[in-house]
This record gives sequence, C-alpha cells and structure tokens, in this order.
Amino acid sequence: MTIMRPLVAAEPAAPLPNPAAAVPATRPASAVSTGVGFAGLFGLIAYLLAARHAPDIAALLGIDWGDRGLPSGPNSALASVLACALPMVAWSVLVDKVHRNPTTGIDWAQRRAWRETIDISLVKLTGLWATWGLLALAYAVLRYYWQGQYLFSMQLLTGLAPWLLLGSIPYVLWLDRRLVNPRDGCHAFGAWLIGQGQADDHRAIAHHLRAWAVKGFFTAFMLSIVPGNFAVLVERPLAVIMANPVEFCAAAVLFLYLVDVHVATVGYILTVKPLDAHIRTANPYGMAWVAALICYPPFILMSGGPLDYQVNGAEWDYWFRDHPALLMIWGAMAVGFTAIYSWATLAFGIRFSNLTHRGIITHGPYRFTRHPAYVAKNISWWILSMPFLVTAGGPVEAVRNCMLLLAVNLVYYWRAKTEEKHLLADPAYQAYWLWAQHHALVPRLCARIMGRSAPLVTLEPDARVGPVA
Repeated sequence: MTIMRPLVAAEPAAPLPNPAAAVPATRPASAVSTGVGFAGLFGLIAYLLAARHAPDIAALLGIDWGDRGLPSGPNSALASVLACALPMVAWSVLVDKVHRNPTTGIDWAQRRAWRETIDISLVKLTGLWATWGLLALAYAVLRYYWQGQYLFSMQLLTGLAPWLLLGSIPYVLWLDRRLVNPRDGCHAFGAWLIGQGQADDHRAIAHHLRAWAVKGFFTAFMLSIVPGNFAVLVERPLAVIMANPVEFCAAAVLFLYLVDVHVATVGYILTVKPLDAHIRTANPYGMAWVAALICYPPFILMSGGPLDYQVNGAEWDYWFRDHPALLMIWGAMAVGFTAIYSWATLAFGIRFSNLTHRGIITHGPYRFTRHPAYVAKNISWWILSMPFLVTAGGPVEAVRNCMLLLAVNLVYYWRAKTEEKHLLADPAYQAYWLWAQHHALVPRLCARIMGRSAPLVTLEPDARVGPVA
C-alpha cells in the first residue's frame, strides 16, 4: 500500500498547498448547526415518553384507551422517526434557513415558465422512475429482503410506492423551475434511457446511480431495525431499568443506539435539495464500498461471520457479576463511549449517510477527532464484549477473539481512510483535515505517541474521478 500525501486538490492542475502554511487558525465552520440534532433528540424523547405513558395520557384527556396496551409496535416506531424528523426539519428551515444556502443549487427568486422546464422535468422523471424500478427489482429478487426484520421495510416501501410516484411529479416540476441547473445526474440518466444522452454524461450518471444505491441499501436496512429497540424501551418498566447497574446501563446503551438509528434513518430519507441535505457525491472508490458493506447484512463479517469475536465469550456483566463497584465503573465506560458514538451521529442532523458527501461536519465530537463514531464504537466493543476472557476454549480462544476484534478494528480504520480519500477532493474537507491534524485532541495524541506529525496512511483522491459536485 502506497503512503500518499495528506492533502490533494480537486483538479489535477492545482498545486498541493503547503500543509504547514495552510493550517487554519480556527476550526472550519460546520455544514450543520448543533441545534438540528438536539431538536431531533428532543422530539424523539418526547414521543418515547408519550408512548411509555400513553394509557395515563389518554386517561388524563378523557380518552378510553381500553386494553390496547402500550404503542410499541412497528407503526408507532415509525411515528417516532417522524417525531425525530419534524423538529430537525423545522430547525433547519426556521432557524438555520438552510433552504437559502447557495449549495442547494436553488434560486428562490427564479421561477422559470413551465414551458422552459417541462421537457427537462419529464426526462428527469423518466430517470428517477427508472432508478426506482431498478431498486424495486433488486428488492424483489434478493430473497433476504422478504424475511426477518427486513419484511417491515418491504411492506412499508411497497405501500409508499404509489404515493412516491405521484408525489414526485409535482415535486420535480416545481423544483426544476427554481434550480440553477436542473440538468443533473437524474436528468442525464433519463436522457440516456430515451436515446438523448451526451457523450460526457457518464460521470453524472455514475454519481446518480451510486447515490441511489447508497440510499436504497441503507434506507431499507435502517427502517428494518427501527422497531426493535423502540419496542424494548417503550415496554420495559422503570422499576426494571433502575433495578441494578446492569439493567440501567443496558437501557442506556439501547437508548443511545435508538438515537443513532432514528437520526440516521431520517438522514437517509431526507436527501433533498430544498433542505441542502442532498448527496453531493457518493464515494466512487470500490475499496470504500467493500469496507462499508462488510459491516452490514447480508454481507456482514461480524456477528456470526468469519470475524465473529464473541465465540465462547460473555459480556462484561457476566465477568463482574460479583463485583458491584466494577460493574458500575465498567458499565459507565460502556455507556460513555456509546454516548460519544451516538453524539457523532446526532451531529449530522438530517445529513447522516454512509459512503456520501453531504457537507463537512466539524462540530460536536468532530472537534476532537475526524472519526469519533468509529473510535468510540470500536472502543465500546472491547469494553462490552471483553474478548480476552472466555467461558470455554482457554487462552487459545481468548487470543483468537482478540485477534478477530483487532481485525474488525482494522476494517473500520480502512473505512475511515477510504472516506477521507473521497472527502479530500473537497477543499472544505482539506481545511478541516489540516485543522484537526494540528489542533484536535485525538490526532495530536496519536502524533505524540507515534512521534510523527502525519498519519501512517493517507490516501490521495484520484483526480480522474473529478471534483466534488
């Protein structure tokens, strides 16, 4: 593997800046404000509390709740995603006014005549519907989408499909009248389908298809895991949660993952230009896709796969069951690192997405490291699983589990590097990368430990891919 220079320009003719001279004195501005994520957190907590106390609230309002029990099913879980999304959208529009950002590509003062854009819109709808058709075909053919937790996603998307088709017509017609350049990748794909494509459209079409591949794969996955933790947290009595440190920490970790899943689900759904949350580019490097996909079903290598590091193991509560003080300390560490992981997702607001560039995030835990989610998640796995202790197999099994978890850590290290390879094509990320390398806590600590100012590995973007859109 070649060690590359840490900074690269988006165009091949542009010279590489001097890293020492180019270091920003202050942290570059974040594409998302702090308030967005916390608005979503407030909405999610409010809905979760309302669901836990639904019978009491109904009685207070004079509503006959009957024997319906707590609203902990999949539909209620879906409503909790909406409760998380609406405050984030409201904050983004009313407080941050993201719809006015130049990066939306929208000129709100411009309203072209219908006759100027109708042909463009019809071609774009052709490309959009064809893209959805390809996703529907993939969902239909791949059997794992129709079993287990994915069945909820498929039932939901099947029910929404007619409404999405109908709603896309006025949306595209309305938006194209205001876009500075309505001929995007979706339009290029539609033009190619009807035989009107241009020779240089291949890059825009590839970007369009990659972006929708990310959205299609991860939206189905995120929707499938929304109901699980939500049902547990709605139904688990407070007395059980507060019974002992193990139950409390378990509930806290579940809640933090609930926050992560809800914010991420909202992010995958709201990839729209009026909210400045569209996908600028999807990662064009195959190595990045491999590194990401092996962390998710059906390609996952952990959790029963060849990199399963929990064979003959037991989690922290098993090993510390006779030591209450250690239970509390170890549990607090597990909750703390999981909280950092959840905070990293929260910082994205409505822009969270794997394998994409949707604006550079520099606030929250990204003040301390460029990859807070990966760092915190991998540390939490060592704390929660304790692979160095096993119930059977002796030292050999313990060493094997530790080596496998180290391999998982390396997978996430490689994910981080391939993400940087993609984002370093953007000067905004170059500035943040340099600032973090010289001022953020974790890179400075690593530099001191390793005795070097630059990371061991930094992958340079391929100029042939082109600049970030």
